[in-house]
Amino acid sequence: MNESKVYFTDFRTAFYGEGILGKLEKLMKKAGFETLDLRGRFTAIKLHFGEAGNLAYLRPQYARTVADYVKKQGGIPFLTDCNTLYAGSRKNAVEHLATAVLNGFTESTVHCPVLIADGLKGDDEVKVPVPGGIHFKEARIGRTVMDADVFLSLTHFKGHEKMGIGGCVKNIGMGCASRAGKMELHSDGKPVVEEEECIGCGKCASHCAHGALKLSHGKMTVDHEKCSGCGSCISVCPATALQPTWRQADSLLDEKTAEYAAAVLAGRPHFHISILNNISPNCDCHGENDAAILPDIGMLASFDPVALDFAACELCNRAPRLDHTWLDGKANTGDVFNDAHGKSRWKDTLDHAVKIGLGSDRYELIRL
Repeated sequence: MNESKVYFTDFRTAFYGEGILGKLEKLMKKAGFETLDLRGRFTAIKLHFGEAGNLAYLRPQYARTVADYVKKQGGIPFLTDCNTLYAGSRKNAVEHLATAVLNGFTESTVHCPVLIADGLKGDDEVKVPVPGGIHFKEARIGRTVMDADVFLSLTHFKGHEKMGIGGCVKNIGMGCASRAGKMELHSDGKPVVEEEECIGCGKCASHCAHGALKLSHGKMTVDHEKCSGCGSCISVCPATALQPTWRQADSLLDEKTAEYAAAVLAGRPHFHISILNNISPNCDCHGENDAAILPDIGMLASFDPVALDFAACELCNRAPRLDHTWLDGKANTGDVFNDAHGKSRWKDTLDHAVKIGLGSDRYELIRL
């Protein structure tokens, strides 16, 4: 496979000169963004709005810069993400949009609409073929993502407690999955009840469209024969007693996520940007964020999401580690993300992505 081109710029700026957002637009141009035909085309900009209480997510100004550039090229941009599987502040479109506004993502600040891709309850999905899929023949993706003509990803590159890195491939594969899709990625697709947490309120049963939930002796039970695996019950449980079955190895989650990303991108134009700042040890899905484990490094852009992640990891592993962080007292093997989360192996995701043809592990880093 030929080397993919990955473009990089740091965060240094001249005194009274060009700012970081100007450098981002220049980076996109050098990486070939203007070769995309965006005229009159709906252009999805996939990013993470950040959980309520988290402050590590990307500032809205980055999204506005991308949206404005799309408009300059004649495109019709919108920001998007899918609802979460867990019961946080983004479990349905109403709360998700409220959290986006809380964190600064409004139409007036980002210069384009904000749309939740899998609808009000996380069940507005499309089943999409997975090219080269080993674990899946089709993926369950938020409908609005698949309705777009062009797909752009804007990723806050960071650590992740399950996958090692929260990079570009994860942003696409996990982030674009509907709630039922996230169930498929994380587990065997069926929820279980933690009886000690269940308060017997029956809210989940009244919400289930398949009659799979029944109260027995004051506790909820799940009939897996009737359960569709949609995950809606998880989002409405006030006691967080309903949970996915977290029984699979992290490596399986990694590979499944790569396959979902392949489904999202197949057959249409796409372009990818990663911002390497506030490099927190854990996902922006947390309602908090720990101190950054690395200094701010820079910005990357490429048509190849896999090469982009490989380049980001290499830049991070070359950077000095910060003191008084999550990494204190942990081994230093030279791989900062494996050291941060000893059971995770970020390379599993990318190796599988290469295997199924999503991108390349060979790249040329072009510094601006």
